[in-house]
Amino acid sequence: MGALIGDMKPETIPLPRSEEIVSIAPATGEAIWHGHTTDVAGAIAAARAAWPRWAAMPLANRVELARRFSNELRRVSPSLATTCAAETGKPLWEAHKEIENALARIDQATKAHAERASQRKHDSALLGATAVRHKPLGVIAVISPFCQPVESPISQCIPALIAGNTVLFKPSERASACGSLIAECATRAGYPAGVVNLVLGDGTAGAALVADGNIHGVLFTGSSHVGQMVARRMAARPDRLMSLNLGGNTPLVVWDTPLIEDAAVLVVQSAFACAGQRATAARRLIVADAMAEPLLAAVKRLADRIIVGAPDAEPVPFMGPVISHDAADGLTQSFIWLMSHGGRPIKHMQRLHDRLPFVSPAIIDVTDVADRPDVELYGPLLQVVRVADFDAAIAEANATQYGLAAGLIGGSPQEYNRFWSHVRAGAIHWNRPTTTDLPMAPLGGLGLSGNLRPGGYYTVDGCAVPVASAEMEQPRAGIGAGFGPEV
Repeated sequence: MGALIGDMKPETIPLPRSEEIVSIAPATGEAIWHGHTTDVAGAIAAARAAWPRWAAMPLANRVELARRFSNELRRVSPSLATTCAAETGKPLWEAHKEIENALARIDQATKAHAERASQRKHDSALLGATAVRHKPLGVIAVISPFCQPVESPISQCIPALIAGNTVLFKPSERASACGSLIAECATRAGYPAGVVNLVLGDGTAGAALVADGNIHGVLFTGSSHVGQMVARRMAARPDRLMSLNLGGNTPLVVWDTPLIEDAAVLVVQSAFACAGQRATAARRLIVADAMAEPLLAAVKRLADRIIVGAPDAEPVPFMGPVISHDAADGLTQSFIWLMSHGGRPIKHMQRLHDRLPFVSPAIIDVTDVADRPDVELYGPLLQVVRVADFDAAIAEANATQYGLAAGLIGGSPQEYNRFWSHVRAGAIHWNRPTTTDLPMAPLGGLGLSGNLRPGGYYTVDGCAVPVASAEMEQPRAGIGAGFGPEV
């Protein structure tokens, strides 16, 4: 029998500290948290040392610890939401929603493990039994982004822990405060020393995790550019599991609907929620020529009314700042580039503050831009492409190396079936925002958006190895051919 929860003490293993790390609130420019980068080798050693006993612990105990962690997270949710909003710049209401989603992911992880990683056994009187059980991988690195600093790591760490792995949790350096609060909740919940290890630092720390030969799996969420570097570093190690949840150049097609105002609301939600800093945010609005003018007018009217402000500002903002000055500069420069290459501005992007990365939502018609760049413009910049027919809309939706999400607004059931069948994406929506949360569903993409190992409800697939067994309680065997008579 494995160890019980009380057999393993939750004290923290002290790790060597090195450089100071500071988290800056994008809405104010102020430092809101100070800490130190983690000794990666020491964290890996702690995770390795803790793994055998953790893997031997009964599943029921690991599930109970996930429940205790959920309770701790809920207890500190007000302060965690405030930290999340301050550190990312997202409105406070959006931060509270993210934490509620994270809590739901913990319950779903337990259900997903029971459904996708449970023991199965098929008995036969003469041939014995065929059994399938799941083993943990060992030590898993979870590398998460700034845009969902609570929901994203929890949706990956908890399935890994329930499966019996120890975890090295590396938050974005821009979300170190949130990462530290999550790790503190894990400690207070009673996770044993070395089971949950917080790794603070920049991309160098993430690269060190990926390169270390003692890591058995990597669950990475972030940009396609960094994801490709992760894949290259792990290319020579087919024995290690890698799950990549990357960015996108998401298309949203609007087709043949009289509900123009409703369509405009869905467009704005898809493109500008979280200041466009979601991988599933709509980057390209593809619209029928016949309805382009009324739709774009309605979208612009709504976008003009968007309140951009600090997380706790009054009136309540729909959008906060983007994460940094570099991000804001990159977006405004991209908008200018598109204009200079034939783009027709519908709503200009503006820097709303001299010293802070607030930008206005922007819309630009790029139909006449030759060789449009297939890049993820990570922010509130929506590109419009007009097309003549539905086949052209599908072709335009597929004119990308990415394939994370796609959406259709309007259209008939038959057209949606065509859209669903022919568009290459890991999530395809109809009359819903492209950023719609999908509980109890996989999350992942095609092309440069992932490596066909989806997360979400399917995260456990990257955390537990199915092991097949042929079993009989007593040895019983016979050979029917290929032997001569006894000598």
